[in-house]
Amino acid sequence: MVEPATHDRDEELSLLSLHSNGDDSWRLNFDEFQLSPEHTENKAPRGLQDCLGVLGPEDNVAVYYQQQVEMLEGFNEMDALSERGFVPGMSKEERENLARSETLAIRLSNVANMVLFAAKVYASVRSGSLAIIASTLDSLLDLLSGFILWFTAFSMQTPNPYQYPIGKKRMQPLGILVFASVMATLGLQIILESVRTMVSDEKEFSLTKEQESWVVGIMLSVTLVKLILVVYCRSFKNEIVKAYAQDHFFDVITNIIGLIAALLANYIDDWIDPVGAIILALYTIRTWSMTVLENVNSLVGRSATPDFLQKLTYLCWNHHKAVRHIDTVRAYTFGSHYFVEVDIVLPASMPLQEAHDIGESLQEKLELLPEIERAFVHLDYEYTHKPEHAQAY
Repeated sequence: MVEPATHDRDEELSLLSLHSNGDDSWRLNFDEFQLSPEHTENKAPRGLQDCLGVLGPEDNVAVYYQQQVEMLEGFNEMDALSERGFVPGMSKEERENLARSETLAIRLSNVANMVLFAAKVYASVRSGSLAIIASTLDSLLDLLSGFILWFTAFSMQTPNPYQYPIGKKRMQPLGILVFASVMATLGLQIILESVRTMVSDEKEFSLTKEQESWVVGIMLSVTLVKLILVVYCRSFKNEIVKAYAQDHFFDVITNIIGLIAALLANYIDDWIDPVGAIILALYTIRTWSMTVLENVNSLVGRSATPDFLQKLTYLCWNHHKAVRHIDTVRAYTFGSHYFVEVDIVLPASMPLQEAHDIGESLQEKLELLPEIERAFVHLDYEYTHKPEHAQAY
């Protein structure tokens, strides 16, 4: 993306097809740029090629035009923000209803985790299967995760501007990070216990018909309930509810593997039970390690996508007629939302009061975007100087 500061104003406006209608001639305008219907309509699935995830030449063209559609939609969203003073979306009543639904999903998940954990404890006692015990310990951590996620959600809703001046939205990724670390640690402990069982001369693993009926009934019931919760929680966009959905999905996998391992150990050979526990542990470690890396990236300040930076640049340029150049547009994660830094160039002779109002209104406009937690706008009169902040490498 070409930085606006490398061209003068007239060159940049001509490159981006600026309209020249009256007082709005300084604005960037993409109203006349529309894609033909043949590129905007959805294509039908193409059978095996779609299933394998293979992209053909026509798919690359479709992806390109889809990116153009999303770019124009993003610019239209920025225009609506400039004209109306708010981002088009749900009303206050709709947001409140959604918040109540998300709270209900979290409470249902917590209650289900408690009930299903009790059922799996009984199945573990009746069977003595190491694989089912591993699955039960995973359910124990579900209760811990529920408490952590509930605590982070509660903390985020009770701001303290004196002790936490920039809010507590980083509580969410930190809570998920702590829970994921505990899950990975548990997986390592299960591996060690399973290896110890395999090399020791312990009694043979066997289930009576009654024990087998209880174990199969409990594990299948738990799996069915968890599967329903997966579908329900995945219908939300809230990150905490999505974490519950991920947790429920892991339970579906671990329950199935644990049950299969216990049955095979009962009918074929004892070693299958600890092997099933090891498989569960490796799956747990891999899954939650990926979750740890994802949340670490959100805390260390990863840059926003070029498409999002493009939208911010468009918004900044169309903010005010006096903006001569855009020196810097930077957005980076600091938790679940972005921090944004913008440097704009204003006329050197502009009064301080007017320059301040332009910068402050741009900051308020940027912070209206739902992805942005805080925005910082720096005002300057030229763009040939060195960066204001030294980079530490």
